[in-house]
Amino acid sequence: MFDNKEQIYEVYKEQSFSKAAKNMYISQPSLSAMVKRAEKSIGSEIFDRSSSPIRLTECGKQYIQCIEQIMELEHNFTNYMMDMKNLKTGSFSIGGSNLFASYILPPLIMAFNQKYPYIKIELVEDRTPWLIDQLSVGALDFIIENYELDEKIYERNFYQTEHLLLAVPKSFPVNRKLNSYQLSLKSIQDGTYLSSDVPSVPLGQLSQEPFILLKSNNDTSQRSLKLCKQSGFAPKVLLYLDQQVTAYNIACLGMGCCFVSDTLIRFRPAHDHVAYYKLQGNDAERNIYFYYKHNKYLTFAMKEFLQVIERHA
Repeated sequence: MFDNKEQIYEVYKEQSFSKAAKNMYISQPSLSAMVKRAEKSIGSEIFDRSSSPIRLTECGKQYIQCIEQIMELEHNFTNYMMDMKNLKTGSFSIGGSNLFASYILPPLIMAFNQKYPYIKIELVEDRTPWLIDQLSVGALDFIIENYELDEKIYERNFYQTEHLLLAVPKSFPVNRKLNSYQLSLKSIQDGTYLSSDVPSVPLGQLSQEPFILLKSNNDTSQRSLKLCKQSGFAPKVLLYLDQQVTAYNIACLGMGCCFVSDTLIRFRPAHDHVAYYKLQGNDAERNIYFYYKHNKYLTFAMKEFLQVIERHA
């Protein structure tokens, strides 16, 4: 029933027999025959071939879910066997957004690689919803995220706390009356701006300025809107974007204010065209975690990677 699960799963991913056959280096007639045999075995069609691209039937949806469960079990057993080989071979995958994949993960991966050079690490960069989906089906072993995931489904290891700041183009006249609230780059990099002696900007003073926000499904966007609401206004949004790094770059060009994490400012080169301000409220603070599925088998390599994270937190 599942003898050709890899080939059938490829058809599901590509939504095309021809593309799947090309990827699997087999002929399309051979692939079609494999699918037909599986459909005959289960007594129902897996794919609706009348649509373009092809779609799963209701039975096909259940069949693919079973394949994903089987593949995850096989993956877990393979990882178990890797432990038996004393880490002479093995791999795991980790996903993160553009910010985390660019600045936080590389030094952690390098530290791990120096100790275990034979372990291969796949670094995947994408948007949060896709990364969570891949983690849920077992396609990724870990993701790093500042969004709170369901603790009934995922285990998490704390990495660090980060804070949201407001970046305002220096060309905006509003900066003149807020001069006493501006933060130095050094205070952000060494964390001294978090002292209770350093005042937070009265955010309502910027209610008439244009803002660059992230799209609504992003945690930074949700927190930004809450902070503005708590200050008595709804921001005038010039652009909605996917990535924090992109929003920050556009703010640096002078187009609008943006909410940015101190994580990004610590790692990015200094920029003279924006002023930074501290924000007040619980929504300006959040934790960064490494997530993996509950009850997932962790290889020695994965456990050691989590130890590396703790040592570098």
